Amino acid sequence: MKKSLIALAVLAASGAAMAQSSVTLFGIVDTGVGYVKNSGGDNKYGLANSGNATSRLGFRGVEDLGGGLKAGFWLEGEITPDDGTAAGLNFKRRSTLSLMGGFGEVRLGRDLTAGYKTSAYDLFGQVGMGQFLGWSGNLTGTTGDFNGVRASNMLAYYTPNFGGFTGALNYGFGESTGSNKTNRYIGGYAAYDNGPISVTVSLDKNNQTVGLGFDADRTQLSVGASYDLGMLKVSGLVQRVKFEDNLTTAEGKYTNYLLGVSAPVGPGTVKLQYAAYDLKNSKDDAQQLSVGYVYDLSKRTAVYGTAAFLKNKNFSDVNLGGVGLPLAADAGRNQTGFQVGIRHAF
Repeated sequence: MKKSLIALAVLAASGAAMAQSSVTLFGIVDTGVGYVKNSGGDNKYGLANSGNATSRLGFRGVEDLGGGLKAGFWLEGEITPDDGTAAGLNFKRRSTLSLMGGFGEVRLGRDLTAGYKTSAYDLFGQVGMGQFLGWSGNLTGTTGDFNGVRASNMLAYYTPNFGGFTGALNYGFGESTGSNKTNRYIGGYAAYDNGPISVTVSLDKNNQTVGLGFDADRTQLSVGASYDLGMLKVSGLVQRVKFEDNLTTAEGKYTNYLLGVSAPVGPGTVKLQYAAYDLKNSKDDAQQLSVGYVYDLSKRTAVYGTAAFLKNKNFSDVNLGGVGLPLAADAGRNQTGFQVGIRHAF
């Protein structure tokens, strides 16, 4: 009898502990057919990934520690459904541990940068052929974390929501054998989201010894805003990116612009977006026009179609984004892309 009572007590205690914790397996599978063509040149077609949302697999969990304090973890990696590759399971998309409470959230690990917050104003969600290229190596010729999308070894703080006002500060340790400054990231944002209005200002800086082929720093200031009119939503973004060579006086400056409108049509959304990429003190500029439609079959499944046109001027050789169908652009030549696909979230 005593053993039965003890077993029931242990079971009840463990049940209470499990009730205070949760672990979720989640992901997105997004695959479609695409076609890209350079004017007067090559073309490429086939299966492409992540045309509406990045395909991914992840695990996240939270534990209630009591007194309003919670601990959480998030592990997320990219997958490519067209060939079954799961190299992203190194969790390069996100790998964090957090403490959350009334004070906000303290987060440690690899994550999106605070400066990337303004990417939310891209109607195409930074994926597929229609995406805004301000964070893309297609535009700047840079690679990896130097594009300002993610940072490793990061200590981050996110404020609570104060009537629509939020903010964040990030510091990514360089952890380089050269100096503490090498490969370092510093960034932050201030945002207001309340009702139909959304405004975000972000500033971040990368110190890096690779990317442009020399010891360079990258500084970016972004201002984004949107207004939801009900039947129409207007979104805009201005981005200033500056590259500085620490060994010489050489520098490069981009001013990038985005203006988009979206509207609900039937069970889905139609999107139209214009972007311009202006390299200062140069005529090597580019312009992009993208249109798309997302048709929601359910809360988790949608089909979509995107068409994009990119115009390169002078010696500009920017190419459209997307995963699975890369096609280098010819200098001064235009590029056109089409994409249809299906996205399922679980």
